[in-house]
Amino acid sequence: MSVVLVTGASRGIGRAIVERFAREGASVVACARGREGLEALRAALPQVETHACDMRDDAAVDALAREVLARHGAVDLLVNNAGAFRPGGIAGEDDGALLEMLQANLFGAYRLTRRLLPQMIERHRGMILNVCSTASIAAYPNGGSYSIAKHALYGFSRNLREEMKPHGVRVVALLPGATLTASWDGVPLPPERMMPPADVAEMAWAAWSLSPRTVVEDILMRPQRGDIGEADFA
Repeated sequence: MSVVLVTGASRGIGRAIVERFAREGASVVACARGREGLEALRAALPQVETHACDMRDDAAVDALAREVLARHGAVDLLVNNAGAFRPGGIAGEDDGALLEMLQANLFGAYRLTRRLLPQMIERHRGMILNVCSTASIAAYPNGGSYSIAKHALYGFSRNLREEMKPHGVRVVALLPGATLTASWDGVPLPPERMMPPADVAEMAWAAWSLSPRTVVEDILMRPQRGDIGEADFA
């Protein structure tokens, strides 16, 4: 049974990925900051192992890695999904915005990956799947430090992929566009204008289910009508 660790797992894309892999019988370990969300997840999927962890806290990330490795020995698939969105332009955002976005969207993923990689390298198998964003490859107004951090996460994915090729560890960057999650709460758009989280989870499953001899390096997903723009609010 494959061991799958998903961060940011209590809602949105992370929750959908947990549900998809649990349905396939994987041993899923879910972590998130909010205990309430984890309790709701555990009530719906009692077979899922849950851990509260703030991915911005180095000590908490290290403790999570130690506990998971002690319990399971190794992780077969790490899904780095935890993140946060803060809109704002570079010229106008406060001085702490960039560090905040890097901590939320990059540093935790980088640290947890490094803690779990040695076992993957030793066994010559495994996968790291980083949930990036279309903001990782395209600039847009009001993206600011969020977009910078997502670009960095994508760069991390690409560099790690090159390093892991000789070790049989696959690295995938999943880049979804507008997805119907809590990040869009309060935005006056119809749900049909965004992708359902289950579709993103399906792509994560598709990447994982391929032969170990094959890697889908990048998965770029957008709503059928394209990126959300000014015309949507006209």
